[in-house]
Amino acid sequence: MTELNLLMKSGKDLTRIPVTCPHQSGLIYVVPAERSWVCTPEEMSKHALAGFFRELVALKNKRVEELMQDWGVYYRQLPLAGEETASEDPGGV
Repeated sequence: MTELNLLMKSGKDLTRIPVTCPHQSGLIYVVPAERSWVCTPEEMSKHALAGFFRELVALKNKRVEELMQDWGVYYRQLPLAGEETASEDPGGV
């Protein structure tokens, strides 16, 4: 598997994540918020995105599920360091 990384541009209180290809172009912004105070500025964007997707998936909203499936975007919460896993993902995703 080839590892590809998104470019994350961090400033003082803002992280910008350009998401651009020949067919789409956008920019995701991550800024300090009420639920991201627990992380260092360097980890805040990862914390915010993981929390956002965790809660978005937990809504079990049919339209959100359909959109994620249409775009092939999925989220699976992983155990934190030191936590045991309940089961391994058979799909390897």
